[in-house]
Amino acid sequence: MTSSPDLNDLRARSSHRECSRHALHDAIAYRSRLDTLQNEIKALARAGRAVQAATDWTVNGSKREGQKMVRDFSKLMLRAYNAEADYAVRSMRPHRLSSLVDRLYKSRETIARLGATMHIRITDEYHNARVRELELTADFLQKKEEEKEAQREVRAREREEAAVQRELDRQREKLNKELGHYQSALDRLRERGDEAGVAEMEAKLAEIENALQDVESRAANVRAGYVYVISNIGAFGDRMVKIGMTRRLEPLERVYELSGAAVPFRFDVHALIFSKDAVGLETELHRQFASQRVNQVNSRKEFFYATPADVRDALQRFAGQHLIEFTEEPQALEWRAGRRTGEAGTPVAGAGAGGVAARTA
Repeated sequence: MTSSPDLNDLRARSSHRECSRHALHDAIAYRSRLDTLQNEIKALARAGRAVQAATDWTVNGSKREGQKMVRDFSKLMLRAYNAEADYAVRSMRPHRLSSLVDRLYKSRETIARLGATMHIRITDEYHNARVRELELTADFLQKKEEEKEAQREVRAREREEAAVQRELDRQREKLNKELGHYQSALDRLRERGDEAGVAEMEAKLAEIENALQDVESRAANVRAGYVYVISNIGAFGDRMVKIGMTRRLEPLERVYELSGAAVPFRFDVHALIFSKDAVGLETELHRQFASQRVNQVNSRKEFFYATPADVRDALQRFAGQHLIEFTEEPQALEWRAGRRTGEAGTPVAGAGAGGVAARTA
């Protein structure tokens, strides 16, 4: 019988397999592939292709007794190996894949060493199938988490869109009401022949109509909105910013939401940039800082290892026609107050409205 493969050799082979794995469409596809593989693993065991062992072993000169002993020990070794493999599957987390695969390799090596007298070892075919099971399980769990995160993002986007729609509806209603009042006043001024009053009222009506037109334009153009740059020194330190986008008519409302109970201090705003293509501007900024993204796996997490000054320089390159006012130094009012009174010992930012704002005409 051939000796069991070198542990480093097997790890290298597994690493190659991991690099060449193909992504499946969704978690259901991974689950289906995993079920198929697990059935194949059971079939290998039933067909006697899970364990190799000596075939010429005798006990007290009896070949039959020798075969029975080898068979019993082979079952015992396979049961121990499967217990280790099943534990690895149950306790799998994507980040633990490498360590669990290593642990299974070591279990196989131990079985080969303990069964060396009878040449008992787990076959390459069976072991490789169980390693693929671990890889698929890790991929399945990763994909499932990605889908959950995507669903959370969809719900968050729907909430944001609903808030935008409510805001637009309120603003439209308010402007229409004002339009009615001023139109009535204009009619009365015309009846009295007050030309100066009529001119003033017509100018006011034109202003309201322009505002209404802007509201309708914002409602129709889903790409229009504000790109914001915010930081939170107390929560994340002074070299991390969040670059996001909102369609709210009052963009600071979005910043106030982000400054809720999930963070210990409020965010500081360094820039608010209005753009008819805020989606494109945000995408350009994210691309510029892609290598500095805090979460390299989930692109929906919009935090970057950068300073406000870094973003200011990028905005000058990418904002184009946008007129930008930028506040580089965060106020961090709550954090600084806490440090003065000895109530806080870690970094954080403050006052969302404190650093402002850039708006384009």
